[in-house]
Amino acid sequence: MIDLREGVRTRAPGSGDLCAIAVMAKASAPGRTKTRLCPPLDPREAAAFNTAFIQDIVGNILAAGRMAPVTPYVAYGPAGAAHFFDAVLPPGVGRMEAVAPDFGACLTMTLAHLFDLGHPAAAVLNADSPTLPPALLAELADVLAQPGDRAVLGPSTDGGYYVLGLKAPHWHLFADIDWSTERVFEQTLARAAEIGLPVHVLPPWYDVDDAQALRLLHGELIAGVPFGTAPLARGAARNSADLLRRLLAQERLAERLGLPVADIDPPCRRAS
Repeated sequence: MIDLREGVRTRAPGSGDLCAIAVMAKASAPGRTKTRLCPPLDPREAAAFNTAFIQDIVGNILAAGRMAPVTPYVAYGPAGAAHFFDAVLPPGVGRMEAVAPDFGACLTMTLAHLFDLGHPAAAVLNADSPTLPPALLAELADVLAQPGDRAVLGPSTDGGYYVLGLKAPHWHLFADIDWSTERVFEQTLARAAEIGLPVHVLPPWYDVDDAQALRLLHGELIAGVPFGTAPLARGAARNSADLLRRLLAQERLAERLGLPVADIDPPCRRAS
């Protein structure tokens, strides 16, 4: 049984100093995942991007693990979807079912389980930012390894957050949050202020959840247009890049996204 009381945690041996980072993911299913990408995508294509994003985000955690002590997990739904993740995840990635009545409950369930496993710090990460720089996840782990209680929050450009990391179970951070709105980040900061919890804020990144964001992803992966101003190496996102190139070549994706022909796939970038 996982204890969800504020500030209560248990330690189990074996986790060492590893910060656990869990991707909050849904098993891919046409018509049920990444539906806000339809249109310009069709449901089958949107589900394929969901799979690619999960694989790329997990790859970013693994890359962060070469810079800081982290260990990857995937917290998934719906119930009974273990077979999907067994097929798409590499060895060594922990996985746990996280099914609850609302998103906030899924987050607290996941963090509570990671703390119960004995990790000294734990984070929940979205599955919508395949190019998120691994250095940001390493920074999260490094900040959480410092003395003193704190949270680490990575804001999304849509007003939410792409990652939240904690050193102890402060469930008040998930109280009275208008999930899936542009108010999530600011409301979470307000909850932290209410309990006097310091927050380290990471640079913002974007979620790929609509056509405009898909064009940003194309800019990063195909046209060589970097996102943001921070000098950070983006995540490799090889699965997303391969899928983009296939759809550009075979499914007229550039036309559906309204991209100029010259920006589809510059020859000097095809081998990158």
